[in-house]
Amino acid sequence: MTEILMPRLSDTMEEGVISSWQKQPGDEIAVGDVIVDIETDKAVMEFEAYEAGVLDRILVAEGESAAIGAPIAVLTPAGGARPAAPAETAAEAAAEAAPEPAAAQAPEPAPAAEPDPAPAAAPGRAAGASRPPSSPLARRLARDHGIDLAALNGSGPGGRIIRADIEAAIRAGAPAPAPAQPEVRPAAPPQPAPPVRAQAADSDVEAVPLNRFRKVAAKRLTQSKRDAPHFYLNREVDAEPLLAFRATLNEALAPAKVSVNDLIVKAAATALTEHPAVNVSYTEEDLLFHRRVNVGVAVSVEDGLLVPVIKDADRKSVSRIGRETRELAGRARDGKLTPQEMSGGTFSVSNLGMFGVDSFAAVINPPEAAILAVGAVRDEPVVRDGQVVPGKRMALTLSVDHRAADGATAARFLDRLAALLQNPLLIVA
Repeated sequence: MTEILMPRLSDTMEEGVISSWQKQPGDEIAVGDVIVDIETDKAVMEFEAYEAGVLDRILVAEGESAAIGAPIAVLTPAGGARPAAPAETAAEAAAEAAPEPAAAQAPEPAPAAEPDPAPAAAPGRAAGASRPPSSPLARRLARDHGIDLAALNGSGPGGRIIRADIEAAIRAGAPAPAPAQPEVRPAAPPQPAPPVRAQAADSDVEAVPLNRFRKVAAKRLTQSKRDAPHFYLNREVDAEPLLAFRATLNEALAPAKVSVNDLIVKAAATALTEHPAVNVSYTEEDLLFHRRVNVGVAVSVEDGLLVPVIKDADRKSVSRIGRETRELAGRARDGKLTPQEMSGGTFSVSNLGMFGVDSFAAVINPPEAAILAVGAVRDEPVVRDGQVVPGKRMALTLSVDHRAADGATAARFLDRLAALLQNPLLIVA
């Protein structure tokens, strides 16, 4: 037998939650088959089999967590002994093997043993009933809010339950899943099931438990602000040349499109190659100069913020950066980013311009030393050749770890970045 262990799926992961088992006891498994969806501190990720065999037992049920390296299932060689039928529990097997007691010495019935979590039916479903199709994000939201998936009708393709269905159920106060079997407590009345939306002591306040993404983000951002002494540089740029260049580029590349953010990522990567003192990470012993320029792009998802990374952004065309960014953003929103796609960043860009935010200061994403915050393009009067004329302006704010770079170093980088954005032909030169 081989134990399947909880893998480390991200550099900050300490434990994982079983989102859903894609294989069940008795299923044959080939190398590369997806066995289980695991929720980490960053996303829900598929875990593939590294060995072939038969899934013998599930040790960690859906919704339960396990530390990295802890056994979550057992795999037996193909052709070996098959696992017990799902209805057979450890208690039943022990009772079957035990000798029958004498009639005159019949003991009082002992409490039933806890069933093995692997074969147990999921709450709210009869044994053997199929689970309604649902997205990993929908399952996580349902678990966080106590929503019974079996009671919902999915609005996605093929009746698949999606995020919008869970949000609608939360607003409507859908019931929590009922236990598979009624609970009997002779000594005390049964406790009521927790409400879907827990209320704080103040009736005007709704208390919503933090999910894993929020908890991890709070921990990491607090650590970043506490450990890294931030300083901020603000710069406004003339965005008209950038918008005109984008329009020309999109006309030439049609039907492919590039965004303003794609051009900013490329410009930042170019500026980093010219100012490598910003493309660094601080440690207590060394200042690490990165040979590669890997730009993280902040993506808003349902549970918070993810930062997929464009590797070697300085060596890629703007159109390729655009394609990769859209693909990674889609995977982030579907909860399907891999650890490799979120690791290795040396600098990050966070753009809130599409939300109409004029300017803001972003928190550094450790172990990087800097992050660029980009605001909206604004229509403003500007002075050109002594005349006040209509113009377009965009605010940039660079957050920098003062342990890794000083003000003058960061200012030179920001000045070069502004020059590239205001002369965008230099970005692709």
